[in-house]
Amino acid sequence: MTWAELSTKLRRMSSVSLFWLLGSVFAWLLGSTGCRPDRFSTDPADLLAFSQDTVLFDTVFTTIGSVTLPLKVYNTHDEALRLQTVELQGGASSPFRINVDGRSGLRVEDLTLESGDSLWVFVEVTVDPTDGLNPFVVEDALLFTLESGVTQEVALHAWGQNAYFHGGLESIETLACQEVWGSDKPHVIYGIVEVDKDCSLRILQGTQVHVHQGGGLLVNQGTLEVEGALGAEVVFQGDRLEPAYDDLPGQWGVELDFDFETEYGIESVTVARGGIWLYGSKNSQINYAILKNGTIGIQVDTVGVANGYALRLTNTRIHNMSALGLFAQGGVIEGYNNLIYDCGTTAAAFTLGGVYRMDHCTFVNYWSEGVREAPAVFFNDWYEDIDGNIQIRSLEGSEFRNCIVWGNNATLPDFDELAADLLAPPSDPLFLNSAVDADAGLFPGDLLQGSSTAQAPPFFSVIDRDFHLASNASVWEGGASNFSIVRDLDGLPRAVGLPDKGCFERQQ
Repeated sequence: MTWAELSTKLRRMSSVSLFWLLGSVFAWLLGSTGCRPDRFSTDPADLLAFSQDTVLFDTVFTTIGSVTLPLKVYNTHDEALRLQTVELQGGASSPFRINVDGRSGLRVEDLTLESGDSLWVFVEVTVDPTDGLNPFVVEDALLFTLESGVTQEVALHAWGQNAYFHGGLESIETLACQEVWGSDKPHVIYGIVEVDKDCSLRILQGTQVHVHQGGGLLVNQGTLEVEGALGAEVVFQGDRLEPAYDDLPGQWGVELDFDFETEYGIESVTVARGGIWLYGSKNSQINYAILKNGTIGIQVDTVGVANGYALRLTNTRIHNMSALGLFAQGGVIEGYNNLIYDCGTTAAAFTLGGVYRMDHCTFVNYWSEGVREAPAVFFNDWYEDIDGNIQIRSLEGSEFRNCIVWGNNATLPDFDELAADLLAPPSDPLFLNSAVDADAGLFPGDLLQGSSTAQAPPFFSVIDRDFHLASNASVWEGGASNFSIVRDLDGLPRAVGLPDKGCFERQQ
């Protein structure tokens, strides 16, 4: 596969706005075109009731629209109420937008709310940028004026956050050849942002990177240097900051649209790629990073790299991906102290051969968003070419030491959380001194050395996703490492001589 074969067109958002659709649907459901009462209450004491007195938007990036928040308005009185106007206090200068019972605009007039009835108001906001670095507040109010002349108010508040914006929805943006991203403001990626051949991108400790739906970071034969630190990790996540998105998978990751001709005409397909996509990367390093809530966390395609690793991955957490945490195709990866967990298919897939040397990594999959049929970790060393011929690509030289591979499907019959489809297994063991679920015969036993295969790791709390080991049993002691690893993922000392399996060291 060559880079020229890849499509550069991103999937476009639908032209139908859910914001206005919701309002129209609710207008129909509430029968706003029905019969009107002959008289309305003019008693100043007959007031509207609201589901909340303030509509609050948590931090919203400047220039990016928010989610749609609802406000419900009630008439709890015996007579109908007439709303002369519902309007934004700020008028045309307001950053907020409203849809009232299916009608949009800065000002909506002449609404009827019958006794015991209710209506919906939907609110959105887009915050203009400022020169400041810290979050700031924008405010307005929603004014309801009744037939009685009484005006009631619901406050509208939004926290705004300035950011650096990269890319666009229509094309690939290529970064400057030696670019550095700092932590003074968040960085927001739209579409695909590319590190070009023989160029580099440094991301300094503490930097927050937010990626819009369908976008990601492509390292096209260049180098990525993520320089996080303990307590100042570099975080990659989606660009929606509202609480509803805190644990929502699938929010970001490169998506490419391909058109192809069939006997029925032109068909389109959307293909997902890594949120961080290393394509022929050279000596990229990711240290102390957190990747969460995407589709595919990191993808490593090492075509065209003659010598050295494509990625050195250390002290990194990848979790809550709707597809895969780490996806390699003929990759060359080394690393240690990594925690990859909770992915919709596979925590890590090492496919089309490659060389992988990883120590003290914990691959666990307790995905709870649906049925998971794939193992937590998968290996493959072959593919079928366009002529129908089987091509084998070796895993020779790969080695995993002191690792844990487990998941919530480990107790199922005829299922292994560690599985492989190999036509030419490597000559040396693939896993040494590890704890893996591989007792159903789906992984070659001669590729395991000194590794337990049927005893579940005593994680402190799977429910809380605390994958520290709670037992002092010696079976959880590992062996020698390929790398000089003196501290674990928490930054605590590793035992000398017999360090523990997995990314965390037990502290006595």
